[in-house]
Amino acid sequence: MLKLAFLLIGSQAFKSQWHVLSTLGAALVLAAGGIALWASDRAVLLAGEAAGLLLAVIGLLTLAGAASRQARMVALLKPLGLIVIGALILDWPVDTRIALPVLFSIAFAFDGIGRIATALVVRLPRWRSAVTFGLAELTAAALILAEWPLPHSRSLALCIGIVLALAGWLLIRFGLMLRTLDSEVAILNLPIFGGRGWFDSAPVLVGTGEGDIAEHPMTVHVWTPAGCIVAPERRLLIDRYVAAVDADGVVSTGHAALEMGAGLYISHYPAVELQRSGSQFLASLRGTAENDLKGLFQPSYAHESDWWCPADAQVIFRNYNPRRLRAFWAGYRQDDTYNLTNRNCAVVVAHALEAALEGSLHTRFPWARLVLLLANPDIWIAAMIRSRAHLGTWTPGMTLDYARTLARIVEQRDYAWSARLRDFLRRLRPGGTRRGAAAA
Repeated sequence: MLKLAFLLIGSQAFKSQWHVLSTLGAALVLAAGGIALWASDRAVLLAGEAAGLLLAVIGLLTLAGAASRQARMVALLKPLGLIVIGALILDWPVDTRIALPVLFSIAFAFDGIGRIATALVVRLPRWRSAVTFGLAELTAAALILAEWPLPHSRSLALCIGIVLALAGWLLIRFGLMLRTLDSEVAILNLPIFGGRGWFDSAPVLVGTGEGDIAEHPMTVHVWTPAGCIVAPERRLLIDRYVAAVDADGVVSTGHAALEMGAGLYISHYPAVELQRSGSQFLASLRGTAENDLKGLFQPSYAHESDWWCPADAQVIFRNYNPRRLRAFWAGYRQDDTYNLTNRNCAVVVAHALEAALEGSLHTRFPWARLVLLLANPDIWIAAMIRSRAHLGTWTPGMTLDYARTLARIVEQRDYAWSARLRDFLRRLRPGGTRRGAAAA
């Protein structure tokens, strides 16, 4: 979450204050050690209940904003989840001393299972390390539930300490890296964003005469797996985020592309389309060299729409940096290698989007913006999607969710929570919905 927040605000906003970031990180590490080793049970519970209250309030405000936009039911599940978690932490309907450790153990268990399953299927570099880490998370979850070797109160203090220590270590590293980062180099070039080779094409700006202000909208086009085949066999979530199967047993993974005006179109596709059955599809999921294919870059959205079908979802951005987007694309297209798991259409679109949005929330008051951004549930959601993708890979469905979430952050930041709450309360009054709809 911190990495994504720094990406959106931009490195230049914090570069002159790199020492503040590192000092703050060191303070968090020291505080984490104090909480884990010496904090009283009462202090830990109070800190946990404060976090629960914050989650509940954020959930309520986000629910108000979602309701005021007449959102679909799926959009209401996220704030409702925050409210439920906050209520559990606040001693309702169970004791906080039980709820908090259980929530931590559930989080460890789900993350561990996800890491192990993804590593075994995708087999990316260092997949054995991922399996080991996942097993460690499952072990931690079991030990927390069993209250061995630490009781719930101390295991809670240890978990909070670990979270704070990881955040502090990230701030220390980020501050030290910013110290030597040139202004022309994208923040994505920093080692903390590396690990998969996905940011090897992160932009380094050169003087092209082009400004940083967007003249044309940037559009993310997504063909969801179930939306681009005829008569798909419906499988809940799988046909939205992974792949869909038609009546003949042919698998479709969907597609993603990004367009900026008429002069730039990003769409990576295999040069020879493969018709995959279910068994062939599982083998192709491994992100190893034997699954590398010759790729091609499609010329335009009009060409893809005529050749295949129109995308069934679009997300439009107007607040982005076209020069950073062009620099990213100039680097990426030097290699057309296509890999279904490690270098696919969704990977390039997600990272082109991040390159273009770097610094989109730049301000003279970066610390205030950082606090407000970290209090926005959308940044949590975007960070969670990003984390899941880096654990496995980007898919068109995940890219669509990521783009929609980022659009809410960078395109609608003038729609404050106070305005959302007023709109929500107005809709609760008789006739309020009708007047609100007319105003929209």
